[in-house]
Amino acid sequence: MKPGIGKAPAKFGALLGVAPGGVPIYSSDYDSADEREYPTRQSYQSHVDGVFMGYKWQCVEFARRWLYTNKGYIFEDIPMAYDIFNLRFVRRIADNAALPLHAFGNGSRRLPEPGCLLIWNEGGEFARTGHVAIVTEVDPGCIRVVEQNVDHLVWEAGQGCSREIKATLTADGEYWIRCNFAGAEILGWVIQTDNATLSEDRAEIAPHLLNLQARAADATIERGHSWLNMANEDEAAYVHMMDGHRLAHADENRFRYFALSRAAERELRLATNDLHAKFMYATDHVLRSDELLAKFNLPPAVWPKIRKSWSNRHNEMITGRFDFSLSERGIKLYEYNADSASCYMECGKVQGKWAGHFDVQEGNDAGANLFGSLMQAWRKSGVNEVLHIMQDHDLEETYHALFMKSAMEAAGIKCKIINGIEGLSWRDCGNIVDADGVQIKWVWKTWAWETALDQIRAECEADANKLSDYRFDVVRQGAPRLVDVLLRDDVMVFEPLWTLIPSNKAILAVLWSLFPDCPYLLDSRLALSDELAARGYVAKPIAGRCGSNVSLVDRDSNVLNQTAGRFHHQDQLFQELWPLPSFDGHFVQVCTFTVSGWHAGTCLRADPSRVITSGSEVLPLRVLDDSEF
Repeated sequence: MKPGIGKAPAKFGALLGVAPGGVPIYSSDYDSADEREYPTRQSYQSHVDGVFMGYKWQCVEFARRWLYTNKGYIFEDIPMAYDIFNLRFVRRIADNAALPLHAFGNGSRRLPEPGCLLIWNEGGEFARTGHVAIVTEVDPGCIRVVEQNVDHLVWEAGQGCSREIKATLTADGEYWIRCNFAGAEILGWVIQTDNATLSEDRAEIAPHLLNLQARAADATIERGHSWLNMANEDEAAYVHMMDGHRLAHADENRFRYFALSRAAERELRLATNDLHAKFMYATDHVLRSDELLAKFNLPPAVWPKIRKSWSNRHNEMITGRFDFSLSERGIKLYEYNADSASCYMECGKVQGKWAGHFDVQEGNDAGANLFGSLMQAWRKSGVNEVLHIMQDHDLEETYHALFMKSAMEAAGIKCKIINGIEGLSWRDCGNIVDADGVQIKWVWKTWAWETALDQIRAECEADANKLSDYRFDVVRQGAPRLVDVLLRDDVMVFEPLWTLIPSNKAILAVLWSLFPDCPYLLDSRLALSDELAARGYVAKPIAGRCGSNVSLVDRDSNVLNQTAGRFHHQDQLFQELWPLPSFDGHFVQVCTFTVSGWHAGTCLRADPSRVITSGSEVLPLRVLDDSEF
């Protein structure tokens, strides 16, 4: 119950009131959601006439549903409510026409009008997401709105709006709306109109601010040799792996770092949030279609388990990594590593300590928030017993595992590390326990899901019927295998099984078909088109990893680069050729990390080759104010 309200919020999904235009407003009190009524992830999706409105019962869902019902148009799916302020068009459903949308800042002399959208920035009550409401009435001293996901209270008899907000109309004709929430800010309002008079100037970012800058630390001020704390398990393991206190393997890169503008970081954050939302939409789209799912080359026996994993709304993804090209040409996505354990420690800890050791004080550490974000995500993960961390006897996997273990333990989770499947055994009841007899119920793994699926494929060889009828619930002779652990119904695995879909390169072709106007996406197909061949393309296996079996071909059919690997048997994706920017003989890729679906940090990888692989360098990245560019 909120202070001063005097009554408890209504149960999730309860009718609060009916907005002008006949659109219901529902409670979004998620704490009271009944899992019997909302058992799956899909049950939280809102559709009207087959058109996706958003997720029940968020502010964005209501705004789109109100506009659809009363105006016949909707705005595009956006990651955060505050992003609406930067949209330029809405889409009319009847003919798919784009209608102009203009933004007016709080204090504008162009007053809001009934039916427009009032937008709050992120912060305070609306941390991370911002907020949107529909304006219903405008007076000189107040404005009235309808909205969802604020107080979850049933309207009083005769109530005609969700809230009345005080406003001031100045002698100069400026209209200012007061924000009653501490730490929050009203950006302004957006109106669907052909008249752009007095609208906000939403100029594009200056291209040069998207360029990276190569810099070097002053080698003469290095203070001693050791700078990672050998008393910390993850740092000691990292030093062992790197054979010393260093971030880069090559001596020529020991003092090198890169700088990123504040504007570029903001654009990367927006791209990361937007693309994560689009990947989730595309994942749902794929899992609704056997025809699409068949293109992902996954064993049919696993399909029901993937769908069950996706339907379980508690089976959430903790973190993933996007790979981008960043330059004055724009931000372009190569792929989403939604099932990867690599580069987190380098981003979230080592690059910051490197800057401290070499006294690099300009700008800020691009990964400074990653560890805290991981800790918060694990705190909300629902893990309530021992979490088993599964890894191989591999130095790189060891420091990855220990870094993530430190975030889990900071969140209050008890962890145990298992090397391979050593010490695992069956109980009489069919459960799997570790060497100490602790049942395995929660797992975080360093392996990709494809590693487990390879075990199934190897067992079934070329027997399609055996592969289709594969049983996961059979207690087998001998020690449990990896697949026996990870695909059990009573084991919750991070990252979840459904991340096989967004991690598979086939999703890029699906995304291109769904969002061909998205500025971050490259033309991607499952068959080489004439258009791609004419522009140049990249061919890569749909379930490949670490830059293996990738070919870069230019418009004249010249092979610019080709890597070897073990994924040559995989079906291929063909993606528009978009070369990485290069600096002093190194091609540079920017990686952003999502945690709970939001941008949480950025790092940089470099390689003399045009293809970034598992052996590519991770170099420090700093974020500078735009004025320093």
